[in-house]
Amino acid sequence: MERAIALARQAAALGEVPVGAVLVRAGEVLGEGYNRPIGACDPTAHAEILALRQAAARVGNYRLPDSTLYVTLEPCPMCAGAIVHARVKRVVFGAVDSRVGAGGAVFNLLQAEQLNHRTDVTAGLEADVCSELLREFFRRRRG
Repeated sequence: MERAIALARQAAALGEVPVGAVLVRAGEVLGEGYNRPIGACDPTAHAEILALRQAAARVGNYRLPDSTLYVTLEPCPMCAGAIVHARVKRVVFGAVDSRVGAGGAVFNLLQAEQLNHRTDVTAGLEADVCSELLREFFRRRRG
């Protein structure tokens, strides 16, 4: 999670919402990313998606079983869908997203019985740090 927090800080420095993600399997970092939708002019350039893309390219497979995704903010529905399709085993997130969180706060797509894969979810790791990064970013943005 420390690396994900560092990536979130990089996003904030670029004027992006401070979210960072790191995908790990067997102790090895397969992919990482931070929010880039503004700079990349890409609405799908969320930290989780970028980490999944990098990992899939690295291993040569869109499926990433037995992996764990560490992310500073609870995934949104788009990212949760991608996580499920990639067969990520576990998601560990910091801050809860009470507006669009899809890891249990608003939706629970990561564990939906209707889908053919369910992901283990651990919420709240370094939640205070992750939440403060977001609060400070939006305080500064509002002026």
